[in-house]
Amino acid sequence: MPSRALRPTITRISHLPGAVCDRMTPFDRPRLIADIGGTYARFALESAAGQFEHAASLRCADHADFHAAVSTYLAAVAAPRPDHAAVAIANPVEGDQVRMTNYHWQFSIEQMRERLALETLVVVNDFTALAMALPRLGRHDTRQVGGGEARPRSVIGLLGAGTGLGVSGLIPAGDGHVALGTEGGHVSFGPRDAREHAILRFAEREYDHVSFERLVSGPGLELIHRALRDRAGLPPQPLAAPEITRRGLDGSDPLCRETLDAFCAMLGTAASNLAVTLGAMGGIFIGGGIVPRLGAYFDGSPFRARFEDKGRFSSYLAGIPTCVITAEHATFIGASAILSEQLRGRHGHSGSTVLGQIQRTRASLSPAEMRVADHVLAHPRSALNDPIAKIARAAAVSQPTVIRFCRSLGCEGLSDFKLRLAASLTGTIPVTHTQVTGQDTMLELGVKVLSNSAAAVLQLRDQLNRETIDRAIDLLTAAERVEFYAVGHYGVVAHDAQFKFLRFGVASNAITDQRLQRMAASVLKPRDVAVVISSSGRVDDLLAVADIARERGAAVLAITASHSPLAKKADVALIVDHVEDTATHVPMVSRILHLLAVDILAVGVAMRRGGQVVLPEEALGALDEPRPEPVSPTSPASPVSPRAARREAPGVSAAMPLSHLTSHSR
Repeated sequence: MPSRALRPTITRISHLPGAVCDRMTPFDRPRLIADIGGTYARFALESAAGQFEHAASLRCADHADFHAAVSTYLAAVAAPRPDHAAVAIANPVEGDQVRMTNYHWQFSIEQMRERLALETLVVVNDFTALAMALPRLGRHDTRQVGGGEARPRSVIGLLGAGTGLGVSGLIPAGDGHVALGTEGGHVSFGPRDAREHAILRFAEREYDHVSFERLVSGPGLELIHRALRDRAGLPPQPLAAPEITRRGLDGSDPLCRETLDAFCAMLGTAASNLAVTLGAMGGIFIGGGIVPRLGAYFDGSPFRARFEDKGRFSSYLAGIPTCVITAEHATFIGASAILSEQLRGRHGHSGSTVLGQIQRTRASLSPAEMRVADHVLAHPRSALNDPIAKIARAAAVSQPTVIRFCRSLGCEGLSDFKLRLAASLTGTIPVTHTQVTGQDTMLELGVKVLSNSAAAVLQLRDQLNRETIDRAIDLLTAAERVEFYAVGHYGVVAHDAQFKFLRFGVASNAITDQRLQRMAASVLKPRDVAVVISSSGRVDDLLAVADIARERGAAVLAITASHSPLAKKADVALIVDHVEDTATHVPMVSRILHLLAVDILAVGVAMRRGGQVVLPEEALGALDEPRPEPVSPTSPASPVSPRAARREAPGVSAAMPLSHLTSHSR
C-alpha cells in the first residue's frame, strides 16, 4: 500500500496507572506496537509509556506478508527505527512459528526479529494483550450494558467478535494479573431457541463442526444472514458483514435487523458461558471489531437478556456487569504492558522469568557458560528452537557446556530449559511479591502474607529438578545416620527434619549450636549424610561443616541458594532461591520454603521405605501433641485408646504414612 494511505495520527493515552511519571521521560527509541487481525494490521509507535503516535491501519490483503506490512508502515513514518516491538496477533502463539488461523501470513519470530533488525520482538495472542489492557483502562474507555456491579480483585472475562471470536480471562495475582491464553471461540455452539436450531442445521451443511466462532464473528454474520433467508424461503442474496450491519442499523432491511438480533443473542450465550466457567465476578468485557461499532443498538439488543437467561443461575449472572470496550487503542495498551514486562525481566528486574534469572546469575557462571548466557539473552527465540549443536556453535562452546549452563539454572537439561524459556516468552505477567504497607487493614495484611507465600511456593515448584531430588532421596534412604545442620532462624527447619526422620527409625540429629557443629561433623562416618541448611549458603561455620564432613567420607546434601559456596561444596544441592532482607525482618517465606524442601525429602524417603514407621507406638505418641481422648461409639462415656480408635476408623490406616509426615501442621 502506498505510504500516502497511512494517514498517521497522534494519540496520547493519559490514564495508564503509574505511567504519568514515565511519560515525562521518553524512551531512548520508540517502540513498535502492532495489532494484527485477519483483515487489518494496525501499527503505532510508543514514544513514552502510554503515549502512542503515528497510529495507522493497513489492509492485510494489500501486503504479501507480515514483513512487507511492517516495512511499509516504518517507511511511511518520520521517526527513528525501533529497537523493541510487541505484536498482538489473532492466533495462538506457541513456540517460534506463527501461522495465522484466519489469514495466510506465517513467519518465524526469531527470523522476523533479525529481518527487522530488532533487539526484542514479543508476539502474543491478541486477546491476551487485550486482557492485559483491562486493568489499565479508564471509565471513559468502556460502556456498561445492563446491570451488575464488579467485585474488586476478581476474575474478569473477555470476548470479542471480529474475523474470529477471541476469548480470554484475567486472574488477579499479587499486584498484577495473569492472562489466560485460550481458544474458547472454538467451543461447540449450543442453540437456545427454534431460530438458532434452524441456523445450526443450515450451518451443519457447510461445516462438520459448528463452533461459536462460526456464527459470532464477521463471517458468522454472513452465515446467519444466509441461514435466515433459507429459513424464510427467500433466494440467496450474498451480503458482506459491513453491509448487513449497515442495513440492520438503519432499519432498511428487516432480515438484516433479525441477523443482528440473532448475532447479539448468541454473543450473550457465549458471554454467560464464559462468566459461569471462570466465575467472572469482575465482569465480562466485550471487545473485537464488530460490537463497538453497533453503538446504542447493542445496548437494547437481546444480548443482556440472553446473558441473564441461565435458569437457576439467572440471579448469579444478573449481578455480573457486562461492558463494551470503546477505547481505540486497547490492544496496543496491553501489548505495551507485556513488552515492558519482558524488557524488565531481560534486565534483571523480574525474578520470575528465565531471562531475568540468567541476567542475575551471569556473573557467577564460568566464561564458557557466560557465552551461552549472552547468546540466549540476545537470541531467546532462536535458543528456544535451535538444536544443541547450533546453540553450541553460535556461542562458540562445546555441547556439554550448554548442558552445564542449563543445569546451573536448576534445569535438568536443555529440554527442561527450553520449556521454562517458552513459558517466559508467552507474554503473561508472572505472579509477583506484594508489599505490605502501613495503610493495609489486618485482613489485607493477612491476604498479602499468604499470597506472597503462595507465590514463592509456586516458583519453587517450577524450579524443582527431578534428577537432584532423586539423588538426594537415594542418599538419605541409604544413610546409616543423618545429621541436620543449621544456624539462627533456620534452626527450626533442622529440628523439624530430625523429628520426621526419627519417625522412620533413621538415626538423626539436629545440631544448631555453632560451637558443637564442627565437633559433630568430625565424628561422621562414610555411610552418614550431613544435611546443611542455609538460605544464603555463605555462613562460614556451615561451610566448615561441609568441608569436615567430606573429609570424613560422609555425603553432603545442601538445601541452599543456587551458585552459593555451599551449593558448590555439596555432593547434592537442593536449590531454594528466595531473597529476604534479614537486616530488617525475621525470615518468613524462605523458612517456609526450606521446611517444604524437607517435606519433599521426607515424603520421598517414606515412599522408598514403603511408608514404614519404625518407632513404637508409645514413642510416636510422646513426640506428638497431646490429643483429646477419643470416645467409643458404643459407649460414649468410656474412652478408648488411640490404637483402638485407629482400628475402628475405616480408611485411616491407609493414610497413616502421610499423616505421620504432616502431623506438625495439624
